[in-house]
Amino acid sequence: MADGRTRDRVVRLLLERGPSTAADLSHELGLSPAAVRRHLDAMTSDGTITTTSTGVRGPRGRGRPARRYTLTEAGHQAGPTAYSDLAAGALRFLADACGPEAVAEFARARGVDLERQIRDEVVAVPPAERPEAIAAAMTQAGYTASVSELPTGTQICQHHCPVQHVAERFPALCEAETAMLARLLDTHVQRLATIAHGDGVCTTHIPVIPVEAITVLPPVGSAAAAEPTPSPGAPPDTASSGSGRTSQPSSFSEGSL
Repeated sequence: MADGRTRDRVVRLLLERGPSTAADLSHELGLSPAAVRRHLDAMTSDGTITTTSTGVRGPRGRGRPARRYTLTEAGHQAGPTAYSDLAAGALRFLADACGPEAVAEFARARGVDLERQIRDEVVAVPPAERPEAIAAAMTQAGYTASVSELPTGTQICQHHCPVQHVAERFPALCEAETAMLARLLDTHVQRLATIAHGDGVCTTHIPVIPVEAITVLPPVGSAAAAEPTPSPGAPPDTASSGSGRTSQPSSFSEGSL
């Protein structure tokens, strides 16, 4: 049988890293492969983890399947959990008594509450560092979050969902959480995956703003600012002809004043 401390460490590693081999876990735990396998066998027997096979290349032999361990539903429950069946029952009652919009309103209120808890830590750092600050704050709140950088942007990955079993029935919780992240980051975000929908992690993508979408205004008083460059084929600026004045580019669209 796996001892409690090692069991908790294995659960935490699988929450943070996702499916892992016995060799991966042995290295992280500082235990021999044989000792780790004894713990993994015990946790497989009691339903905390299960195995999948993935073809790998390298010393194991080309195409030979590698056994990877991943958490079952019961294993996810072994992580830090903030809600129980009582919460799901309460939301079902609320939906039946007051309708779906009442559940959506509850989800929004919960998102605002979480935002209040972590906002000070997030806004205290420069915008570029805020995804990391959010991940650290959400980890403290039980989400076991991390950040990864991609060519297309930044991703916040939550390896554990404290409300997984409630969110499976009420997706408004996931939607409110996504809206909360967008507010904290002050930008559009995309939820790519959720544990509640059967994915391994909850993944929120923060897209990179394309360079061509950024408008750089010339310094005030410069020649470029005073004399806008006409578009190819555009008619001459009649407003400045013979009047001694030049038209200034406006940052307001027509009808916005």
